[in-house]
Amino acid sequence: MGDLQRIRVEINNAFKLSGFTIRREASTFIAEQLFSLSHENRQAMIDKLTSHLLRQCLSQPVLEKEHIEVAYRECSSTGLEETETVLNVIDAFGVPKLTYDNERKRFVKDVVNRSSLFPDPKFKAQFLIDRYTTIWQRTVRNKLFAQEVLPTGEEEKHFNLHKVEVLLSSSSKLDDVIVLGLLTQLTEGKFFLEDPTGSVMLDLAHTRYHSGLFTENSYVLAEGYYEDKVLHVMGLVLPPCESREASLPYFGNINTFGGKSKNLLKNSKALLKIEKENKDGMFVFLSDVWLDSLKVMDNLKTLFAGYNDFPPIAMVFLGEFLSCPYGFEHSIQLKLVLNSLANLISQFTNLKDHCKFIFVPGRNDPAAANILPRQPLPDYVTKDIKASLGDTVIFTSNPCRIQYCTQEIVVFRQDLVTKMCRNSIHFPESGDIPDHLTKSLLSQCTLSPLSLGIQPVFWNHADALNLYPIPDLVVVADHFQPYTRTYQDCQLVNPGSFPRTEFSFKVYIPFSKTVEDSQIPKDDS
Repeated sequence: MGDLQRIRVEINNAFKLSGFTIRREASTFIAEQLFSLSHENRQAMIDKLTSHLLRQCLSQPVLEKEHIEVAYRECSSTGLEETETVLNVIDAFGVPKLTYDNERKRFVKDVVNRSSLFPDPKFKAQFLIDRYTTIWQRTVRNKLFAQEVLPTGEEEKHFNLHKVEVLLSSSSKLDDVIVLGLLTQLTEGKFFLEDPTGSVMLDLAHTRYHSGLFTENSYVLAEGYYEDKVLHVMGLVLPPCESREASLPYFGNINTFGGKSKNLLKNSKALLKIEKENKDGMFVFLSDVWLDSLKVMDNLKTLFAGYNDFPPIAMVFLGEFLSCPYGFEHSIQLKLVLNSLANLISQFTNLKDHCKFIFVPGRNDPAAANILPRQPLPDYVTKDIKASLGDTVIFTSNPCRIQYCTQEIVVFRQDLVTKMCRNSIHFPESGDIPDHLTKSLLSQCTLSPLSLGIQPVFWNHADALNLYPIPDLVVVADHFQPYTRTYQDCQLVNPGSFPRTEFSFKVYIPFSKTVEDSQIPKDDS
């Protein structure tokens, strides 16, 4: 009884520190529930209870037994907070907008209303300015540009980063200048470097290009000399990338990824525990899932049979979902083949009950225009399969985000290799194209560093394309050959076209953060 009394005193003190007065029967109830726990676990549970009750905004600080019973049940039932989700598919139009506050030197959440797809013209410039600010603040604190005080006797070369207005205000030649700006053609055939302070013409005749794909509308570091109102570029390099660990102090604990949680789930110990316990959990990624192709449907049946005994966390199907355009009957045909897929999934009960099927549309799927982010498949196409399979199927936008426990996954269906290479001002003379692409996307902090004429974007929702801070996995489904690349602890994956690669696909295992190449075995018969 003495131990129980001592625990009650601990409970009373903890709740008083949180501003609560707890009834005797309520504290006795908690003491009895926590009696068998170790001191550390008991303290952790008391802290969890007080935090939970503080968020309830109770009308009075006096806690009755019924308050404590409900709070204890909610805190101990799953081990998760109310807003902690094991699996959450985040629509592109629900991604939070973050802006950099120069005075506070950190990012804050912007609460601007973004309900309109066609906002005021000022937003066309604003989303480019926001991306410039993001890349600028990351670049100036890079060790190449940060002016750090070093111990006596040590020397390290530093570079000064200039803005365009510094060049424009000079009447004499400036040597060894480095400018961060947007690569653009303001005049046909002539390239300029532009930032919020102005634009300057570039001379690229003697430029040495570093690794990466330099497309119009990408931000670059131009190194050279300025003379006669022209920046003569000797070297062109992508802005330095930054690891997630280096970025996070500038975001605090705000949710940068999306979802209903106010806090970043990356730091959740409860979700990390679930993630580590599920050693066999996996995501399966397939692109160009042509549901009107008999070969594709036969191989999907083989795939489902193989995974039925050990269902993955989710199978992500990326469009296009039809092998060819059907004109005005395109939506009708897609609705029919989705119903056929529903019948196929229903044959595998274990898979249907324990696996999610996530659908990300491609460019030619109905009925959205070729503007990013593009909306999910329309309800009149998907209503039958939803009625048949319920919440087993999830139809989302392109791109979309998937939060699994503490891991962040970005999924995008786009033929990026072709677009990036075709619109590069200089094709790389050496190196691996997937390597160049991976470095380019992560340095640009976006999935689409292309001009709006090549790839239109909804200005007000350009944040949905952000890759900053860096996620754990980026899936870019492309017609290019399958590949897996790692840069700054982020993996960029292309599963390749399912029917065009003899039915190959990619498997991601969150526990070990590994990507495996997989393929449907050939039927020799």
